[in-house]
Amino acid sequence: MTPLSTLRRIGAPLASAAATAILFTGALWMQHARSAWPFAPPRDAVAPLSGSAMPTATASTHDRVAVNVNAATVQELGIRLEVVGRQSLTQEARAVATIVPDESRISHVHTRVAGWVEQLDVNTTGEMVAVGQSLARIFSQELLSSQAEYLAARRNTAASGISSAVIASGRTRLTVLGMAPDEIDAIEQSGEPRRLVTVVAPRSGVVVNRGVTAGTSVDPSTTLLTIADLSRVWVLAEVPEANIPGIRVGTLARLDFPASGRQSFTARVDFVYPTLTDRTRTLRVRFSAANAGGSLRPGLYGTAAFESAGQVVITVPRDAVVDTGLQQHVFVASGDRFEPRAVTLGVQLADRVEVRSGLNEGERIVAAGVFLLDSESRLRATGGAGGHNHGAPTKPQDTPATPATNPHAGDDKAPVAPAVDPHAGHRPASANAPADKE
Repeated sequence: MTPLSTLRRIGAPLASAAATAILFTGALWMQHARSAWPFAPPRDAVAPLSGSAMPTATASTHDRVAVNVNAATVQELGIRLEVVGRQSLTQEARAVATIVPDESRISHVHTRVAGWVEQLDVNTTGEMVAVGQSLARIFSQELLSSQAEYLAARRNTAASGISSAVIASGRTRLTVLGMAPDEIDAIEQSGEPRRLVTVVAPRSGVVVNRGVTAGTSVDPSTTLLTIADLSRVWVLAEVPEANIPGIRVGTLARLDFPASGRQSFTARVDFVYPTLTDRTRTLRVRFSAANAGGSLRPGLYGTAAFESAGQVVITVPRDAVVDTGLQQHVFVASGDRFEPRAVTLGVQLADRVEVRSGLNEGERIVAAGVFLLDSESRLRATGGAGGHNHGAPTKPQDTPATPATNPHAGDDKAPVAPAVDPHAGHRPASANAPADKE
């Protein structure tokens, strides 16, 4: 096959494809010049990109306006007025309270030498112990050797008849290692060292934790027992974050623990913790309460009610304030005119709220029924028809007009007789036409 024939065979399809592409492009260009590209929406249906020509929905920004209501309507709607005045804003806060042991009355029992617990005299958590009571008996090689050295020094001193400072230092060493004075006196009288040394209770109280059992190896870092004196306990109250400003050291609170069987009692805040609890967002405060009878058991839950008298400020009922989310306002009455006025609020209680600005003493405000006035005020501000004709019926706009009365309406009810053809007698019947012709 020659190169010329090959070129002819390849060039024919290429020329045909090029011609087709040129024709298709020309047709599309003519279509674009006349109207638009194929499959494109009509030009008048495409929204303009310019912000000035694009239709937008504008939210209503109308405010409230004053409303005139006569005395009879005020009474019918149940609107109650109140004179603005000042009063002491007494704030009451309730908090969850828990009884815990007094940390200053907790003792941890340790040994001062290494050894083994051969006998445990108190082995039950919750058991009552008295100060000086035997808790455990410890065997210690170090303590046994120190006793033998002390007794040997005493014998040598007695044989020579000269008192020595060695005896005094030996007795001090035994005291430092944990032996009681009566135990040292006992070994001096017997002349024999004690194999087991007694560990006694440092205070009276309740065993709240037991860390060892008989046969346990111990050293000075081992906690044998934990004893808590519950004759006086702490009460911890979790104050909500919103009530923190009224709580300080010395604030009175009424504590109530129904499960204890004890009457509620009053206590003062002894300590306010410097930080808040992250999980509950509460401030912990502490009370100290006497517990001679033991009815206030650690872990018991109750309530703490705080009452703090605030400053003398202007207050209004909570129902008198309309909160739109952006601002708060009340309706001030002046005769039959009720005017909405923006106010700045302060401390909010269950039934009263402090007004820091916007009202003066002696003014009258709507204390009850403010919802109806606010609805009417907002409706009139937006230009609603109902706000201008309060209580008057409005004529429907789409009611069809009543048709005019026909003076001859009575005649239409009679049956209409068929019209008489004046040529009926002169027109021969088609059936008799042939007979007459004859």
